[in-house]
Amino acid sequence: MNTSRNMTEGSETGHIISFALPLLGGNLLQQTYNIVDTIIVGHFLGDNALAAVGATGSITYLFYTLCIGLSIGAGVIISQLFGAGDMKKMRLAVVNSAAVTAVFGIAVSIISALIAEPVLKALNVPDLLIGDAALYMRIACGGTAAVAAYNWINSVMRALGDSRTPLIFLGAASLLNAALDLLFVMVLGLGVGGAAFATVLAQGLSALVCIICCFSRCSELKMTREDIRADRKMMAKCIGAGLPIAAQNGLISVSMVALQRVTNGFGETVMAAYTVSMRIEQFIQQPFSSLNAAVSTFTGQNIGAGRSDRAVRGMISAIKIAVIFAFVVLVIFILFGKAITGIFVSGEDVIFIASRAIVLTGCFYWALGIIHTVRGFLNGAGDTGYALVNGTAEVICRIGLSLLLTSVAAIGHWGIWLTTCCTWFVTAAVSLMRFKSGKWKSKAKI
Repeated sequence: MNTSRNMTEGSETGHIISFALPLLGGNLLQQTYNIVDTIIVGHFLGDNALAAVGATGSITYLFYTLCIGLSIGAGVIISQLFGAGDMKKMRLAVVNSAAVTAVFGIAVSIISALIAEPVLKALNVPDLLIGDAALYMRIACGGTAAVAAYNWINSVMRALGDSRTPLIFLGAASLLNAALDLLFVMVLGLGVGGAAFATVLAQGLSALVCIICCFSRCSELKMTREDIRADRKMMAKCIGAGLPIAAQNGLISVSMVALQRVTNGFGETVMAAYTVSMRIEQFIQQPFSSLNAAVSTFTGQNIGAGRSDRAVRGMISAIKIAVIFAFVVLVIFILFGKAITGIFVSGEDVIFIASRAIVLTGCFYWALGIIHTVRGFLNGAGDTGYALVNGTAEVICRIGLSLLLTSVAAIGHWGIWLTTCCTWFVTAAVSLMRFKSGKWKSKAKI
């Protein structure tokens, strides 16, 4: 049974919506995946264990974003070759991107085991938490190879137009992760190490079975002996396409840490309100993120087929969808903001700040939608080097504006959310300028 989809013919909007919906389901499942870990550790191991796990978050996220960046880069090349109908080179790209992914995943797994404790101490993690935090990081980051493998096969299948198969295996991994968490933490009493091992094992098994299933079912991935060979040029292309995206993700992560530090200076109430608004924003971001991936694949296939005009029409359709969704969310926040924020907290002061904060940022979700859709288009077109420029713009805005706006007495803590709004506006403008410049037309990876 063939699961690939050719997006070079048919309705642009139809392709993007039908491709994005399974991605949205997967992204929401991923959020549930993380929440289950948090609930089980928090309820059964206590606050200190949860704090120890949380202390590793920024480091594990950094390693994982590198994996995601490399896999997206490989996906860009594979989607363009698939769109061009060059199955021989496409299979060569699949094989060599797998080699790059494996080497990177194994290297990170080894390095993370060696640097866990020194890095956590450098981050000022309390001595009381160092033991559990280092154990969790060694296991979670030590399993980066499993994370890399899953993201790689996910990216390959998306490049071929199949967003449903990875969703099935992510759903299975989420259920398996919950079951293994309960087994290792509650029954076997393995503590935070058990929680980390459950996550790694669930992702590893999901990646393995997904790879076997996809290669057996997808005719485009039927390999011959000639296909299975090292090609330095193809490896270099995969790395060159993926590294800027990985760097962008890392820069955005750094800017968010800087904004969190400014937030911490306003005390517990503002910190709690910011946490609530961020949790809500993470869910709202998922449709935009799904559109990003859908536009990237759609653009890659059509650029490969020499149909850049169709790729542009697809991006415009995605922008319209994103703007409509942003408007609907804003109306919901205006009408039900207090009720939504009240789900997370009960303190009146926190609800007052958080409910107004989500309305404020909601006024600029249209800009966030443009960022994701145009970024997906540029990545799919092969202009992945722009990702580094995009990430740099976000860092400058978040760090500079957060310090500037919060120092104005009349603005105060509202400067935290105004910083986010201004950052989205500037980044969206920069993205549109890049698109308008037409530089992407000469950036195809094939």
